[in-house]
Amino acid sequence: MYTANEHRYDKMLYNRCGKSGLKLPAISLGLWQNFGYGSVFANVEEMCRTAFDLGITHFDLANNYGHPYNGSAEENFGRVLDRGLRAYRDELVISTKAGYEMWDGPYGDRNGSRKYLTASLDQSLKRMGLDYVDIFYHHVFDPDTPLEETALALDNAVKQGKALYVGISNYNKAQTEEMLSIFRELRTPFIVNQPSFSMLNRWVEDDKLDTFCVENGIGLAVFSPLYQGFLTDRYLKGIPEDSRVGKGNTWIGDQLTPQMLKKLNSLNDIGVSRGQKLSQMAVAWLLHNKAVATVLVGASRPQQIIDNVGALDNLDFTAEEISEIEKVLAE
Repeated sequence: MYTANEHRYDKMLYNRCGKSGLKLPAISLGLWQNFGYGSVFANVEEMCRTAFDLGITHFDLANNYGHPYNGSAEENFGRVLDRGLRAYRDELVISTKAGYEMWDGPYGDRNGSRKYLTASLDQSLKRMGLDYVDIFYHHVFDPDTPLEETALALDNAVKQGKALYVGISNYNKAQTEEMLSIFRELRTPFIVNQPSFSMLNRWVEDDKLDTFCVENGIGLAVFSPLYQGFLTDRYLKGIPEDSRVGKGNTWIGDQLTPQMLKKLNSLNDIGVSRGQKLSQMAVAWLLHNKAVATVLVGASRPQQIIDNVGALDNLDFTAEEISEIEKVLAE
C-alpha cells in the first residue's frame, strides 16, 4: 500500500487562488495526455504518486480526457485513488471540467447547457469514486448557450455539494468579465480561469486577461506551459522520431521552423545561465506573472514531473534576464 513521502510539503510553494481561501501548488499535474486509455497504468500511478510526494496536491482532469475513450483518464485516476491515494483525499485538490464533445446525441456534444453540465459532473464523480470535486469548470465558452444558464448550472453544483469552487476555461477577458458579473450576483465561489499560456503563446497578456484577473481576485491556472513540448530540450537539435511533433501528435508541428529552433536555442542559453533547463525557466517565467496561481504541467514519465518541480529552485528574474527573454521572443 502506498504511503506518501513525509517531506512532501518541504519544498513546494503554495499560492492563494485569486482572493479565495484556497491555496494551489505552484505546479499542478494535468492529466490531459498519457493518463487515459492505452497508457500503461503502472506509469500513470507512478506519475501521480511522484507528484504528490513532491507536494503537488492539485490534480486536474476533464470529462473527455483519455480520448478516444472519453473518461478513461478519470477512470484511471479513480484506480490510483483506490490504490492508496484516496487515504489523502483531504490533502488533494481534484478538478474536472465539462464543455467539449463527450457522448453521442445533442446533450453530450460541445455545449454549456445545464443538462450537459449536470449529467457530466455526475458521470465524472462516479468514474473517480468521489462525492465532490474541489473545482468544477466549464471547459470552453459556448456562444449558443446563455451565460446565465451555464453559470446557474455551475452554481447548482456547489449548492448540491458536488463541487466546492467553480471555474471557467478558455474564456477571454470579455467573456470572463460577463461571467464574473453573474457569479457575483449569485454569490458563487468562482475563483479560477484556466487558459493556455506560455512564452510562445501570450494571448493572455495581449487580451489583458491576466490584468483583469488580478484586479478582480481570480486566479489563473495555466495549461500548455511548454507549448506542446517546444519549450523543452527535445527539439533543440531537431525533431526526434518519438516526439509529439515526430509522431504528428500535435497541431503546431509546422511551427517548428529553423527560425523557431534558433529562438528555442537562444532561450535555452538564457536558462543555462540561470542554472535551469529550458522547461524549468519556462515554468518559472509563468509564475513570475502575478495572475498565475498554478502552472499545470503534463508528463509522460515521472522524471519530467521532478524536473518541472525543479523550476522552483530559481523563480527570480533580473531585469536584464527579462529584457533578454523579451528580445528573443520578439525575433
